[in-house]
Amino acid sequence: MKKREFLKYLGRTSLAASIVPLTVNGQNGYSDASPYPYVDSDEFWERIRKDYRLKPDYVNLENGYYCITPTPILNKLWEHTQKVNYEGSYYMRTVQWENKERVTEKLATFVGCDSETLVITRNATESLDLIIGGFPWQEGDEAIFAYQDYGAMRDHFYLIRDRYGVVCKEVSVPNHPKSDEEIVALYESQITPRTKLLMVCHMINITGHILPVRKICDMAHKYGVEVMVDGAHTIGHIDVNISDLNCDYYGSSLHKWLSAPLGVGLLHVAKRNISKVWPLLAEHGKESHDILRLNHTGTNPVQIYLAINEAIDYLQLIGIQRKEERLRYLQRYWSNQLRNVPNVVVNTPVEEHRSCGIANVGIVHMKPKDLAETLLEEFKVWTVAIDESDVIGCRITPNIYTTIKELDVFVNAMKTLAKRT
Repeated sequence: MKKREFLKYLGRTSLAASIVPLTVNGQNGYSDASPYPYVDSDEFWERIRKDYRLKPDYVNLENGYYCITPTPILNKLWEHTQKVNYEGSYYMRTVQWENKERVTEKLATFVGCDSETLVITRNATESLDLIIGGFPWQEGDEAIFAYQDYGAMRDHFYLIRDRYGVVCKEVSVPNHPKSDEEIVALYESQITPRTKLLMVCHMINITGHILPVRKICDMAHKYGVEVMVDGAHTIGHIDVNISDLNCDYYGSSLHKWLSAPLGVGLLHVAKRNISKVWPLLAEHGKESHDILRLNHTGTNPVQIYLAINEAIDYLQLIGIQRKEERLRYLQRYWSNQLRNVPNVVVNTPVEEHRSCGIANVGIVHMKPKDLAETLLEEFKVWTVAIDESDVIGCRITPNIYTTIKELDVFVNAMKTLAKRT
């Protein structure tokens, strides 16, 4: 059995009976010592909820920006912080890089790629902008991306357009595609002999739409076009094997759905492309094929990197397939109730395989900003307004600690607002 398959198997089976919870009591930390019950029960998710310290002022349906870190991971982060602070420069000059390498290897196994193709960054924006800015552009080269892509990456493409004379070609991904082939053809229609790089979201952040990345990569490679994948919302959310996607570059934020502490991400670069990317910051003594030449950071909070280890452990305690199923269930629970309600528009595909925990919903006579403010002020539901790129509504992102009762509050609020004129 391959190592990755074993880890997944472990995640599926380790909770078949009660086990010792992953908890470490830190200073001022909260820790529930009760065991995790049998997995196929509501009690299991109720126990998971106890691992989160939740602000009681509102129902948090905005986990897309930053997912709250479970207390067991926070307690370990506090331990790492104490250790680094205690040892000071001794830690930084002796085991800092060795420890980061071990975490990188574990992370690479989890996401399904070679550790020699992966580096830990601060977030998906840093990862992908490093590629956009370091790509060997020449005047007249073309880049393809979507209006629905994240603004920070689109802005960086505009910067290289202004600096190098690159042509930016944008497509609009339909909220409700008829098929994968429709989406693949949309990107393919923009490719010319001058096209060098295509950016595509694995999961569109404003709608939760999961795109057929492997099919897009295979298509683009037939034309000699490289593909950069924005996976900001997928690692720790759905089961991802980067190697299976056949992409050239992949970036993600680990403080989102992996629930690692705030300020960590990853960048994968296929081995064949490492030497062609120009580093953002100079790194001494690294060969052109060494991905670490792209990862010079200066002095940084190394304790956060260490806590990625516990974030992976915590997710494997649950099981990535189980978490994916739970998030999809929660999203379908509320979205299925609202899809046929008059004046309500769900901006996320109806097919189950095209979305997971994230979806977007609006009310035809309300601006998204007004909808978000009313949900918070009147119904105590926290979310975020989206009013761009053919998406008009609020992004709704429950997490595994979210209860059905909380989603009922949201559904009833939307039905109430939909009736108002």
